[in-house]
Amino acid sequence: MMDGSPTLDLSGHLATLTLRRPALRNSLNDDDLNTLLAHFDAINANPAVHVVVLRADTQGQKSPVFSAGYHVGGFDNDPMAPLFFEKIPDALERLRSVTVCALNGSVYGGATDLVLACDFRVAQQGLHWRMPACALGLHYYPSGLRRYVSRFGLNASKRAFLLGQSLSFDELAKLDLFEALVTAEAFEAALASLTDTLLAMSPLALQATKKSLNEIGAGLYCEPVLKERSRQSVHSADFAEGRAAFAERRTPRFTGR
Repeated sequence: MMDGSPTLDLSGHLATLTLRRPALRNSLNDDDLNTLLAHFDAINANPAVHVVVLRADTQGQKSPVFSAGYHVGGFDNDPMAPLFFEKIPDALERLRSVTVCALNGSVYGGATDLVLACDFRVAQQGLHWRMPACALGLHYYPSGLRRYVSRFGLNASKRAFLLGQSLSFDELAKLDLFEALVTAEAFEAALASLTDTLLAMSPLALQATKKSLNEIGAGLYCEPVLKERSRQSVHSADFAEGRAAFAERRTPRFTGR
C-alpha cells in the first residue's frame, strides 16, 4: 500500500479508517486531518455503518508506529494548528457509530487523543505511548485534557503530560485502557472478536447508549433526554426482536428499527 491520505472502506455494517503514511510514521498533515473529517461526515450520513475501526498501515516500519501525531512541519506554517487538530478527535468521539482503535503500533502526541476518542481499544504488547506536549512548550487543548483525565485518571494524566515520559502499553493496561492487550500474532483475532460482538448488538441501542454514556461522562447528564431515549427503545422493533430471540433461544436478527 502506497503512502497517502487516510482511506475509508466499507464492508457490510463495518467501516474501516486506515492511516497510510508508514514511511512518515503515520504522522498527520492538514490534508490528512481534513480527509478524516470528511470520512467522519460520510460515516454519520450512512445509517448502515454500525461499527468503525481506526487502524494504521505499519508495513515496512522497523518498529511499528500507529501514528506520531501531527506532522511537526505544520507548526511552522501555522502556530494555531493544535486548535485545528482538536476538531478531529472531538468529531471522532461524537461519531454515531461505536468506534474501535486497532492499536498495532506505538503512538505519540496528538495521535494519543485519537486513540482515546475511540470507544474501545485493542492493542499489541511491547509498544509505547508518549505525550510530549509540555516538552514542546505546549498547553494541550481542553477536550484532549478532558479525555485524558476521563480515561487515565488525574494522576496518570499528570505522569503522561508533566513528565512527558514514554509509557509502555503494559503499564497502561493497568488503567483498564484496553479491551485487549495481545501479541502481534493474536491481534487480528482479538480485534475481530470485539467487532463481531459489537456488530451482533442492536445498533439503535448501541448508538443511543453510547451517546448517553458520553454525555454523562462529560457532565451533561439530562434525565428527561435519557428517559426519552429509553422510551423510544422500548417501542423499537429491535427490542421486540431481542425479547423474541431470548424466548426462542436463538440469535437475534436486529434491523436497526
